[in-house]
Amino acid sequence: MCDAAEEDGGCGADTAPARRRRLPPHSHPRPCMKCKQGSAALIIRLGDAFCRNCFHEYFVHKFRAMLGKNRVIFPGEKVLLALSGGPASSAMLRQVQEGLSRETAKKLRFVPGLIYVDEGAVRGQSTAQREQSLACMETLLQATGFPYHLAHLEEALELPASILQPGPEKSSKPNSSYKEAVEGFIQQQRQEGGGDGGTLLPGLGTQDAPAGSPATPRLPTAARTQELLQLFKAVETTTAREELLQMLRTHLILQTARTRGYTKVMTGESCTRVAIKLLTNLALGRGAFLAVDTGFVDNRHGDVMVVRPMREYMAKEIAFYNHFFNVPTIIAPPLSTKRQEKPSIHHLIERFLLGLQEDFPSTISTVYRTGEKLSPAPAKASSESQRCLLCLCALDIAGEEELALEPTLIMEETEPVGDRCCQDAPAAGAESKAAFIPLLCYGCRLTFKELGPLATLPPYVRAEAQRRILRAQMEQQSQEVPLENEESGKS
Repeated sequence: MCDAAEEDGGCGADTAPARRRRLPPHSHPRPCMKCKQGSAALIIRLGDAFCRNCFHEYFVHKFRAMLGKNRVIFPGEKVLLALSGGPASSAMLRQVQEGLSRETAKKLRFVPGLIYVDEGAVRGQSTAQREQSLACMETLLQATGFPYHLAHLEEALELPASILQPGPEKSSKPNSSYKEAVEGFIQQQRQEGGGDGGTLLPGLGTQDAPAGSPATPRLPTAARTQELLQLFKAVETTTAREELLQMLRTHLILQTARTRGYTKVMTGESCTRVAIKLLTNLALGRGAFLAVDTGFVDNRHGDVMVVRPMREYMAKEIAFYNHFFNVPTIIAPPLSTKRQEKPSIHHLIERFLLGLQEDFPSTISTVYRTGEKLSPAPAKASSESQRCLLCLCALDIAGEEELALEPTLIMEETEPVGDRCCQDAPAAGAESKAAFIPLLCYGCRLTFKELGPLATLPPYVRAEAQRRILRAQMEQQSQEVPLENEESGKS
């Protein structure tokens, strides 16, 4: 697969020097497949040649069609856009900006907010580099005119234990009432003086921060940063570090959405990223949750729904869009590792798929379409004890029975607290790695085994685990008392 933005004109150009002709910038000798008039500026797939204007319409239509087809974001809802500064999330932000500013009846009508999580501490950036990246990102966020929130990954260590508890599910409106909701919202906006029903933005490029906090976010203290680095240094493999980073980032974004009243979180995973994540999760033992981890809707948290509107865009489409229409991006460095070859399962799968994509251009789309056939509604947990402690998905294995079948999951280090004569105490059982295993799904068990000592885990994870373990012990004791009374009565 070749690149249509090359100076030679891309894959359709004649390579013979005698017949080569000069082309205008970003043009291609093939005509546009849509308007049939202008010269193609790029070729997305074999035979899909677009000029700049038609490509822009195609890109915008795909984004709006994804939201319109699913109909999970209702007019007036607060939606938090999770930005990383990368190509996909930056293109998503531009789509929201253009959708809200349209003067047609097909404009977007939700209330957006932005969040950016600074991960420079674990990505090997110095203090000066982190401050520079934050300043650049804040400049981009201010230019959008939306309220935004800048967070640091160190703040995840201060999260409450309730972040690992699913919130109360809000009654979702049926699809049949979506049209009525739009019409009612437009009518309400007209009555309130909102013109044709456009979205009223809650702010103009201001930081959404608590009262009394500084306008420019300061970096966390050195002690808090060191605590975060110790957590990642204790992790045994780069694969587990990638999973830990994703977990902390997700929990931090979720907490921000809950405290600021957002009911939806919009992320920027592209089709390429979804295909990579699908195969990666299979390798990590998360096959039971592929539909939740890669689907358009992720409703595992109850009160906050995660949506992925960029999941049908190829990375090539996003790169061309950002290049043609000057979408600014900020690329963060990868996690530092001493291994150059095969540093993690994530990177191994990514290199494998992208390598196949070069020789077989339908590789990514085939993997993506295969994932689309998975059931979007996995088994739901009826109680808190049936949810995984870390990912909040329904437990896919039976705790103690699976430990007997999978001896590799049994922890050699139990880390009891106190004297061994007090092993019957609830606190001793709650502070052992083995006690955590029944609380985790199969994939999280494999990751948890490589996270290092319990003392380095985030405090909110340990607190929630202790609460669940103690509650399970109390329930078990309450069930044993009637059995003992029944047996004594028979005797």
